[in-house]
Amino acid sequence: MPHRKVTAIIRSDALEKVESRLQEFGVRGISVSRVKGYGEYANFYARDWLTSHARIEIFTAAEHAEQIVAAIIDAAHVGQAGDGIVAILPVEKLYRIRSRAEAFAGEI
Repeated sequence: MPHRKVTAIIRSDALEKVESRLQEFGVRGISVSRVKGYGEYANFYARDWLTSHARIEIFTAAEHAEQIVAAIIDAAHVGQAGDGIVAILPVEKLYRIRSRAEAFAGEI
């Protein structure tokens, strides 16, 4: 079964709501990073235009990716510029460092 990587860049203040929604959905693991950047929304009052956001990365089975994206969008949506973006990327292989073995879709 193929894997997918779901990457979302969202407003920092939406992070708790998104995390809760993903836990309710049964997502078994996420990585969260604080990031800075600009796109559709730029902070024109800052010297470098950058705004702070949260980046969420999730590795999942392909059949769950769209449902995870829907949960993120539903929880993070405010309806304003800067709400964020979500991408689904193919993953060729995934390995667990602990076991030194390839991880399969039912294990993640």
